[in-house]
Amino acid sequence: MIVFDLRCGGGHVFEAWFGSSADYAAQREAGQVRCPMCDDATIEKAVMAPQIAAKGNQRQEPSRNPPSPDTVKAALKMLADAQAKALESSTWVGSAFAEKARAIHAGEAAETVIHGQASLAEARALIDEGVPIAPLPLPVAPPKQLN
Repeated sequence: MIVFDLRCGGGHVFEAWFGSSADYAAQREAGQVRCPMCDDATIEKAVMAPQIAAKGNQRQEPSRNPPSPDTVKAALKMLADAQAKALESSTWVGSAFAEKARAIHAGEAAETVIHGQASLAEARALIDEGVPIAPLPLPVAPPKQLN
């Protein structure tokens, strides 16, 4: 098998697999190779960057420049501060989050911003029901557990 990056006359680039280069040429000439996005049959090979693996004994890890601990701490502090500011106007509802979010979504409770705890199954069910929710990037301690 051989894989080619192909480009249609409309500029869309896509990947296609063929048994051989001859198979690609024959299918292209017969008009069987078409763009999956616009159905254009004007197809040419796109420029590809070959990916050649190094010999097993010559593999090198990619060079990495990890951020410094101070940079990570500063980024986490900025994220925590932004989350805290966003939650200032939100009400903690604890483990009743799924129930309250459903009630607000259904119009059975006053529309307000809430945050709390939900299991993964509860969160998936809310999303499936169309309830607009989003996970918080950082954990939130219940108000009674704060020092």
